[in-house]
Amino acid sequence: MWITELRRRLTDHFGQEYATSWAKDFILPELGGVSVDEALKLGFDAQTVWKAVVDNQGLGPSAR
Repeated sequence: MWITELRRRLTDHFGQEYATSWAKDFILPELGGVSVDEALKLGFDAQTVWKAVVDNQGLGPSAR
């Protein structure tokens, strides 16, 4: 998955305005206690980050 696809999915789930803030500020225990933005800066691949979002938000298997 590309980072642009991850961003699109975040926008689809959270909405245009909230997605950016959520990715920057929300800490995901599933990623070791970092945000989406921090995880990407640390080199996590976008698919791993998206799976963490899906698990955290309870989006279910169809969202993967």
